[in-house]
This record gives sequence, C-alpha cells and structure tokens, in this order.
Amino acid sequence: MKSLLSKRIPSVRIVSLLLTIAPLYLMLATTTTSAQTSNNVSTATATPASDTVLNAGNVGNLQLKWKAGVGTIIDAGLGAPIVANGMVYSAFFDNEPLALNASTGATLWTFPMADSGTPYTVANGVLYFVGEDGNLYALNAATGAKLWTFDDGGSGFNVGPFIVANGVVYVGSPDGNVYALNATTGAKLWTFTVGSTTFSFAVVSGVVYFGSADNNVYALNAGTGARLWSFTAGGQVFSALAVTNGVVCFGATDNNVYALNAGTGTKLWTFATGEKSSPQVVNGVVYVGSAAGYVYALNAGTGAKLWSFDDGVVPVGPLVVADGVIYVGCSPGLCAVNAGTGELIWGTDPIFGTVAAAENGVIYTVSGNSLYALNPGNSAPLWSYSVPNIIRPNGTFTDFSAITIDDGTLYVSTAVGVYDPQAPGEFSAQYVYAFSLGADLFLRIQPTPTTVHQGDLITYAFPVWNLGPANAVHEVLNTQVPTGTTFDYVRISGTPGLGTCTTPPYQGTGQIICHQNGSMAPNTTWTVRLTVKVTAPAGTTITGNAATVADTIDPDTANNMATVSVKVQ
Repeated sequence: MKSLLSKRIPSVRIVSLLLTIAPLYLMLATTTTSAQTSNNVSTATATPASDTVLNAGNVGNLQLKWKAGVGTIIDAGLGAPIVANGMVYSAFFDNEPLALNASTGATLWTFPMADSGTPYTVANGVLYFVGEDGNLYALNAATGAKLWTFDDGGSGFNVGPFIVANGVVYVGSPDGNVYALNATTGAKLWTFTVGSTTFSFAVVSGVVYFGSADNNVYALNAGTGARLWSFTAGGQVFSALAVTNGVVCFGATDNNVYALNAGTGTKLWTFATGEKSSPQVVNGVVYVGSAAGYVYALNAGTGAKLWSFDDGVVPVGPLVVADGVIYVGCSPGLCAVNAGTGELIWGTDPIFGTVAAAENGVIYTVSGNSLYALNPGNSAPLWSYSVPNIIRPNGTFTDFSAITIDDGTLYVSTAVGVYDPQAPGEFSAQYVYAFSLGADLFLRIQPTPTTVHQGDLITYAFPVWNLGPANAVHEVLNTQVPTGTTFDYVRISGTPGLGTCTTPPYQGTGQIICHQNGSMAPNTTWTVRLTVKVTAPAGTTITGNAATVADTIDPDTANNMATVSVKVQ
C-alpha cells in the first residue's frame, strides 16, 4: 500500500465508460446461485490464483471498474480506502462510516451516526474509528453492527492516529492519558498518564512507543503499561516514530532529528534539519526532507550525513523511497533522486508536483484533478484518469486521498469542493473510485458427437479461457438445456479448480448456472460439460448457447457468448 497526500487542485472534465451487455448476460443478475447437489452436480473449492500485480507492463490497461458516491461533508479530510475481505471502507472524515462491495462499489452497510472523526483501522474483522462525539467505536467489519464503544470520561479521544496491535487498541486522549483496550471487548486493560496530548504510536517487540506535546518520547510495556523509559527532546514530538534495528528515530519541533536506543532511551545522535520533519529509515539509512528545501541521508547508526539534496522548494508530503530511488516534490515539479548518492535522476515539469507512491516499478501521482502512473526510469506517463468536477464561478478543486492498491486494483477517494469565501472548506460531493485491469473471457461451445439421433446423448463442453491480463474473479457460466433435449448431468473441470452448478432435475429442462468459486489466472481454462438426451425427431436442429461473465471487468464482451447447432439425423 502506498500513499499520496491530499492536494487541492483545479477541475477537468471526464468521459464516463459504459459496457453494453447482451440480454442473455442480464439473466446472470437475477438467477439463484445455490448449488443443487441432489441433481448430479459436481462441487469443489477452487484453488485461488495468485494476486494480480500492477506493473509498468500492464498499468496502462487500467480501466474504471466502478465509482461510488458516498455523500457530502463540510470539512476537508480523506483517508486512503481500506480494502479487506472483499470490502472497501470509505475513510471520509465528517461522514458516516460505510462499507462498499470491492467488486461492484455497491453499499453494503452504513453505520447510523452523524459523522466520524478519524481515518479507519480494520483488524481481525473489526473496524475501529473515533467519532466526533469523542468515543472510540468498534464495528463488525462485515455487517457494520456496533460491537463496543469506549468513553474516556468526557474529554474525547484525539482526532488523530491510534494503533491496533496484538489484540490491543492503543489510543491517546486529551485528558492526558494513554489507554490500552481489549480489541475484542473494549475492556480497559491499563491507563498511563502523560499529562499532555500524544501523537503517533508504534508497537515493536512488546513495547509501545509514542511522542507527546510535553517534548517527550515514551516507551511502555505493551502488556502492563509500565514505563520502561522516557526521553526529553528540545521540542514537541509530533512526527511518526521509525523503530527499526533497535533504534527509535523521530523529528521534533526544535528542528532536529533524534535517534535513541530503543531498549534504554539513550540518545545516540541528533541532526539539525533547519525545520521540523518526519524521518524514514530504509536499509540502515535515515532519509528526511525538511521544509527548508533539503533532503538528507544520514547513517542510522551514527547520524553522519551521507549526502544532501537541495530540492529548491518545500517538499510536498513525505518522501517515498522505493527500489533505491527517492521521490519528492522539487523545484521542477517531481524529482527522482538516487538514494545512494543523492544525485538527481530526473525532474518533471510543474505538472507533477505531488510526492508519488511507488510500487512494483510504477510511480503513482496526481496533477490537476488527474491520477497518473509514471515510468520511474524517465517519468513518462503510463496511464492517467481525469476525475470529473463541477465548474462554478468561484472555481472548484478536488482533494485526493492516499492510494490503495490491492490485488491489481487501485482505489482512491476524492472530494470535490467549491471555493466559497463564506465556506472555504465546503465539499459538494465525495466519491470512491476503483480502477482495475481487465480479464478478457473467451467462450466456445464444443458438442460431442456432432452426428446424433433421437435418444442419443450429446455432451456440450463450454471452455472459458481467461486471456488476461488480470485474474478473472468468480466466473459464471449461464446456459440452458437446449430445446429438443432433456437434462442428464453436468461436470466441471479445469484450472484452477471446479465450482458449483444450479441445474434442472434429471430429465428436466430449464436454466443452468455454474459458478467458478475462486480466481482464475491469465491463460488458464475453466470448463463446464453439460450432457443432455436428444428427444427431438430427425430433421430437428438443436441449438445450444451460453454466456459467461466475472466480477472482474472485461474489456471485450463480444467473445463472452457462443452458439452451436447440431441437426438430428
């Protein structure tokens, strides 16, 4: 999962994409899906295909999978969509919590409260958030049912980050306390009094680390809340804490980066950046960007400066470090810097000014109200999509959330706003977008034998090929017993697995629906074989037809249907 910080940007028009679906296709939406095992139906669990991976070779094939409107809010603030167990949780601040179907974008549930105040956390089937009433909520992530709430006594929890780790929720409160709660029941396990506001939490090897507005970093026993040590910095410790290889690294408002021994809290070194900052630690190197316009690389063990890069402007958002390259907003627009030497690899024109997320050899960024995927080697655009906006006299803007990538699908939240002197932060519409690679299904019908007589059996093979480039999820084959025949039996075979079918009774007629119960990789085949008995007299033409569809979008539906005819001799 990679992030893009929210950015306010102007509007651009977009053309929506539509798929035309044939009438037989539409039958799939209204038919029963339960298996009738008494009707000679083979059943088995399919072996899941490997996850689809977005990369430089296929990202250009991304298509809009769905777009879901999720209401209006009156304050800026977008968290990255959270994807878990086939559901997408919309992380809009000041909006009621809701869950969407990851395949279709349909709303699965909403939680009846006025608004929520923080981004969500989903862990072990539970969704956690702090409401603007100040209470911490835990909901069943599948149903939206409330499991428990916790009230700190009236102060209200921080509208900010908290953490769920090892079955415990760690959260700070304006009452000056840190609470540890049982993640399943909400029962209070322990309380630690700080006396001031707390910031980001990290839990590593049974220790809870966090910074505070009282200029301290604290380390507590995660099980008991006992203080192990604390360290006083020269300013408030607002930054995220990077805990790795026995070192705690953080930035403070005294414009220094600190490194502490994670076991004892002893200061190892400090480095003056000239501005407050949040460091990242990758492969024994601390990377930090400062609002003074510099990016620094420091030896994590000693704090010695390895190199510095003058980006010419205040870095936009956090640094992104991937595959030996640092991506940062800079004076041209977006810069790629060699993580080992600090040398500039390339810089884009001002169209790209937001720090990118990078994953599997692709950079994701925003410009205007468009999303882009860039080639990390030369910043050439590989894919783009413009988010629609509404033109108003005072102008409009779009905020983007961080991007979430899951199994080859890119999810992002947007909020469309209108510049209004009376309400400068008002947003008129909020959406979640899903973009995915298509899976081109290809269906044929193969009857055996091709010469038949009344009373003979015909077996129709329906091989469904996935031509890619993505996995095809939950394929469905829809056919019927051809006129002039009666149902005998169905068999399912192929890679990656079998499935379930709903059929007429033996010697009956009617519709047959078969479901592939998993995910089928590109260049694999799933085959349904239908055997029927010929009842029509000689001279009759028997026509079989079928259609296939999957949850994954299909770039070419023309090859999803097939028809074949056999004449009775």
